[in-house]
Amino acid sequence: MRDRTAGRPFGPSASTEPFWRTKTLEAMSPAEWESLCDGCGRCCLLKLEDEDTGEVYHTDVGCTLLDGHGCHCRDYPRRQKRVPDCVRLTPEAVRTIPWLPPTCAYRLVRDGEDLPAWHPLVSGRAASVHEAGISVRGRVSGNEEEFTADELLERIVTWPARTPETEDPED
Repeated sequence: MRDRTAGRPFGPSASTEPFWRTKTLEAMSPAEWESLCDGCGRCCLLKLEDEDTGEVYHTDVGCTLLDGHGCHCRDYPRRQKRVPDCVRLTPEAVRTIPWLPPTCAYRLVRDGEDLPAWHPLVSGRAASVHEAGISVRGRVSGNEEEFTADELLERIVTWPARTPETEDPED
């Protein structure tokens, strides 16, 4: 399409498309990469893996560094030193991690899908992830140091692995 008055193209074009639609995960700048995180906190919930089957179960228990209200890491720069099993998301990791939430922007971009309207990069507001019911705000039962291994088994939930449309309010 062309603007009839100026003879210039108008409408969507590659130059006006957001970076997540035009770049691969590997091609993103560090700032672009970090901005993909919507701040939901779902990936910071503890997961239990069945040693026999490899099946992963999500819990409503947060990592020791998860701020369950703000839905962010309380020591992001030093998280891997403080929590040795903290998974650092990289393009390679995103391509191999099976438990990323279905709402995760890294997973969506990996799979060639667009970001949803509630994502802060689309809405322009950090609060939209909470308003849409995507974040863990109000759903974290506590942090990992508050529970024994047996108690973690009682905290298994399915909502972190589902989209809000498919969540059971009782879960």
